[in-house]
Amino acid sequence: MKLSSKARYAVMAMVDIAHYGESEPVSLSAISVRQGLPLAYLEQLFNRLKKNGLVTSCRGATGGYKLSQPRTQITIYNIIEAVDTPLKATRCASDHTGCQASGTKCMTHDLWGELSHIVGGFLQNISLDDICTRRVKGMSAQLFERATG
Repeated sequence: MKLSSKARYAVMAMVDIAHYGESEPVSLSAISVRQGLPLAYLEQLFNRLKKNGLVTSCRGATGGYKLSQPRTQITIYNIIEAVDTPLKATRCASDHTGCQASGTKCMTHDLWGELSHIVGGFLQNISLDDICTRRVKGMSAQLFERATG
């Protein structure tokens, strides 16, 4: 499973704002420099993030973007969903149509569907705050233990 550049860049930029923007708005040019991301691409991403209610823009000399909610409430899944299509490991359009030319599901369809579900669930449980406070390492094991325990 591979994340798109849109998703990776949006997550990197939102973590930057969560880390540096607690007291004042963060400019896209500052994010661009710190994260090594193209400014024009960030502008496109932030239009989507703003439209989806994850950031607010502030005008003026010290303008930029702020998180619209506390960083504990914004998940990585929220960010990816705002800028890209949901993650999925199957090549099917939906669970109702097959992935083969005949319209049937391949034998591994359910495997990839379950993987997509696990990855989505993991990303729904990781907040910007978890990343900023470096609590992500080991979380997959904790989540798996809760699910199976």
